[in-house]
Amino acid sequence: MTARSGRPPRHPRTRRAQGPLHMRSVAGQVFLLQVVIVILLVAAGMAALVLQSHSDSEREATRRSLAVAETFANAPGLEEALKSPDPTAVLQPKAETARKLSGVDFVVVLDTQGRRLTSPLPGLIGQQFTGDTGPALRGGVVEEQVGGPLGPLVQATVPVHGADGSVIGLVSAGVTLERVSGVVEEQFPLLFGVAAGVLLLATVGTALVSGRLRRQTHGLGPEEMTRMYEHHDAVLHAVREGVLILDGERRLLLVNDEARRLLGLPAEVEGRTVDELDLDPHTARLLSSGRIASDEVYRVGRRLLAVNQRATDQDGGPPGTVATIRDTTELAALSGRVDVAQQRLRLLYDAGDEIGTTLDVVRTCEELAGFAAARFADYATVDLVETVLRGEEPTATGAGADMRRTAFSGPRDDTALFPLGTTIRFLPGTPLGEGLGKGEGVLETDLGAYTGWEQQSQARARRLVEAGFHSMIAVPLRARGAILGVAMFWRSDRPEAFEEEDRSLAEELVARAAVSVDNARRYSREHTMAVTLQRSLLPRGLPEQSALETAFRYRPAQAGLGGLGGVGGDWFDIIALPGSRVALVVGDVVGHGLHAAATMGRLRTAVHNFSTLDLPPDELLWHLDELVVRIDQEDSEAEAAAEAGVTGATCLIVIYDPATGGCTMARAGHVQPVVVHPDGTAAFANVPGGPPLGLGGLPFETLELRLPEGSTLVLYTDGLVEDRDRDIDEGLTLLRDTLSGHGGRTPDETCEAVLRALLPESPRDDIALLVGRTRVLDASRVAEWDVPSDPSAVAEVRARVAGTLKEWELEDEAFTTELILSELVTNAIRYAVGPIRVRLIRDRALICEVSDHSSTSPHLRQAASTDEGGRGLFLVAQFADRWGTRYTPDGKVIWTEQPLTGA
Repeated sequence: MTARSGRPPRHPRTRRAQGPLHMRSVAGQVFLLQVVIVILLVAAGMAALVLQSHSDSEREATRRSLAVAETFANAPGLEEALKSPDPTAVLQPKAETARKLSGVDFVVVLDTQGRRLTSPLPGLIGQQFTGDTGPALRGGVVEEQVGGPLGPLVQATVPVHGADGSVIGLVSAGVTLERVSGVVEEQFPLLFGVAAGVLLLATVGTALVSGRLRRQTHGLGPEEMTRMYEHHDAVLHAVREGVLILDGERRLLLVNDEARRLLGLPAEVEGRTVDELDLDPHTARLLSSGRIASDEVYRVGRRLLAVNQRATDQDGGPPGTVATIRDTTELAALSGRVDVAQQRLRLLYDAGDEIGTTLDVVRTCEELAGFAAARFADYATVDLVETVLRGEEPTATGAGADMRRTAFSGPRDDTALFPLGTTIRFLPGTPLGEGLGKGEGVLETDLGAYTGWEQQSQARARRLVEAGFHSMIAVPLRARGAILGVAMFWRSDRPEAFEEEDRSLAEELVARAAVSVDNARRYSREHTMAVTLQRSLLPRGLPEQSALETAFRYRPAQAGLGGLGGVGGDWFDIIALPGSRVALVVGDVVGHGLHAAATMGRLRTAVHNFSTLDLPPDELLWHLDELVVRIDQEDSEAEAAAEAGVTGATCLIVIYDPATGGCTMARAGHVQPVVVHPDGTAAFANVPGGPPLGLGGLPFETLELRLPEGSTLVLYTDGLVEDRDRDIDEGLTLLRDTLSGHGGRTPDETCEAVLRALLPESPRDDIALLVGRTRVLDASRVAEWDVPSDPSAVAEVRARVAGTLKEWELEDEAFTTELILSELVTNAIRYAVGPIRVRLIRDRALICEVSDHSSTSPHLRQAASTDEGGRGLFLVAQFADRWGTRYTPDGKVIWTEQPLTGA
């Protein structure tokens, strides 16, 4: 074949090489490299298998030793043998028999001092055992590798428990590492055989791959493949893109056929400069400048050419440039359609910004109708299924489902379209009804043709056509497989009718809006659920009690800022306790949403349950801490690797006793309460700071105060004093200043004043505020005295009770009260120690308390007919409305409550 003038000669395709694989070829060199890599991988795999085999053998030895030791330790008669006069004589033959049958190297029985009672080496009997026996003596199990008399070995040591549960001896069993190594070495032939097989298969596979590479490269060596570059001319002249290569002096070094055709160049152009060519001035200026160009379009004759130009002297290359030329004439005809597509893309982009800005179903529909009427149609309506408007899952969708007109937008309101609020049921036989059933959009290009759309309402259809409505698109709002409603777009003022492309655009627009509508619907449902949950978990009223005058406020976080529907984990509680005492509780669970609210409900319920045990605040917090730890464990087990953070919570508990004016406080990571004295002095109570709930195992401390009557306790959560625009120290100072100087405020007035001063405009966290003003029972309503530890003192107790009740004008309760106190005092004299004290409190109920220095609590039981005692507490439980036991630092208090009428 003769080469064209000015062009390097084209070479015929190199003939495929035949014959064996040569190491000088590319395929041969690749084969050698792959074989080396395979050998290295096999060697590494062998090493890993050997190490793994050693590790598995050691673990098996540990398991076998532990199993033998535990079996022997639990063998019948071992305890009697250990306690016999000569344990070695009894146990040595049994231990050796167990060693031989189990395949271990030794089974040794030890006394509690760690001395051998048995051994496979009789000379070691009586000597100290080699190994760590401390954990086993404490009831644990020891697994270790040590150097013993038999050599390095793996051993397990377990305790031997006596009948009373104490450790009376130890049993140790072990296997030497020599035996383990022997097991491993027995596997070497198999391992080496497998490795050889793998190496053989890998070598064969490598040979096949190299053979494939040899066929693909035609068996050429590197030098031979270099010659293939000479065939570039055939490629350059075959492509449908012009290529020009110029040197540093702007002389043409290479021009392919496509470049000659596009630029109209003659055949002999190589070696000429750009100025010598008859080129378009703009194209010639670009090629002469040598600057970088990317898809610059030039008109050459009737063609539009896109030119790209790059320098060749980058990365040490020769000076010059390379230019590529592409004919884009056909693209000009599509430019108009591209503009239309860009406008539609812009429309969809703007719709994403303007539709679905809120989590409100109706507002989202109004945004869709308003946007479509202004940018796409003249009028737009949106109809939704009734259940969707209520936030529920749509049960009946499509044609035949009741839909309510939710949104309307257009230049005029007085049209024949159905007005807002109208309930519409689309007929199945109409085009729109069929489209709803299939979930597809419906296009009516000429409403005046009356192709069936008018059957929904013929009178309204005629009025619409007479008013100039000429085309319509109806698209179902579809989300997650359910049809939520339908959006309809109408044109009357715009002369152009809707086209098929417009229907595609409308479907895309409605699809995006449907997601926003469904999200808003789901939010409405979850918001309703959250509000219901919130109301059910927080207190709905105040309990009847005389100790404190209380008031509270709860402000949820703003929806969208603090979580789902503003629901969080803050809570408060007022709990009436025995003895006219009252507990004030404020807590905060970290986070927001249903999980935090549910955790809060569990903690609030737990506080109520623990309060029935009449525990002090620090012990109650300890029980709550244990509960939070268990909640965390349950969550981690249930959700495994899911992103479920550890539950965190803070809590403050205050218990006030109106009989003494005493107040006991304890807190777990919570902010300090404020105490406002009657003179208006406000100060933070210095309650010892305990850790937040959920850390586990850390103690809590209490603060005990004696408050004068009329003092105010202010408990709150950190959302009141901390905000993104205010530091917590600044908030605490503002709270104290707000409370100072106003000791005469009622609790309600205090709540209002605090919220006015500190409530953020848009709270991002829940706020719980609890205020209680103390009352002290009048001394005339409390009677108490000491009782000597003498059975004859019971009669005196009954007499004093009768006298006290007569002064209180409660003679009707005298018999019952005397019976209750005589039984309680008799029990205290008979079973308790230390001073005995009786206290009567007249409050909303008549409270009887008997305290002593014993920590033993009586238990209610049903006495048998032959028992001489055991019926007293049963009688107390029958006559009293409630009774229980409260522990104190120096003993306990047994209390009862009897209801009073008109007290």
